[in-house]
Amino acid sequence: MSSIIRILICIIGVVIAARITIELPVSTTTIPISGQSLAVLLACMFLKPWEAFVAMSSYLLLGIMGLPVFADGASGIEKLQGGSGGFLYGFIIVGVFVSILGQKGWRTSFIKAFLAMFLGTALLLFIGNAHLANKYGWAQALEYGFFPFWKGGLIKVLLGASLVVLFEYLRGKYLI
Repeated sequence: MSSIIRILICIIGVVIAARITIELPVSTTTIPISGQSLAVLLACMFLKPWEAFVAMSSYLLLGIMGLPVFADGASGIEKLQGGSGGFLYGFIIVGVFVSILGQKGWRTSFIKAFLAMFLGTALLLFIGNAHLANKYGWAQALEYGFFPFWKGGLIKVLLGASLVVLFEYLRGKYLI
């Protein structure tokens, strides 16, 4: 399969996953938990690092240009400047990081895939919370950017690692 097709599949997968959201009531606001991070982790495990960079950068550019690709159909540069910005631009860094691990064979066992996705999620939470802390301070960053997401992140890691291993098994068995 060509790189262009893999990149397009990744972008489409993240866009679709961004539409899958759960609203969490936190203090006086609601925070959407979406399938974006799972899609980024999952897709990038199978991309080359440069493909992951192009896919995630393109995804952000589509959103910045006004296409409704972010969680809940949001778009615009203000999303990157707002509270969720660190998580969004963190997709580029995390996508490349997870891709490097995937290329090094970390998708061949559940433990390795779990660890790659766990580290990717931890990195994404750090980047997202650092962005929030820069805007609001660490106490609020953790309240809005870590505590509501860490349990869901762990579930996404378990699901993602299972799907990676399943795909690798099917690919080996049926050469897909």
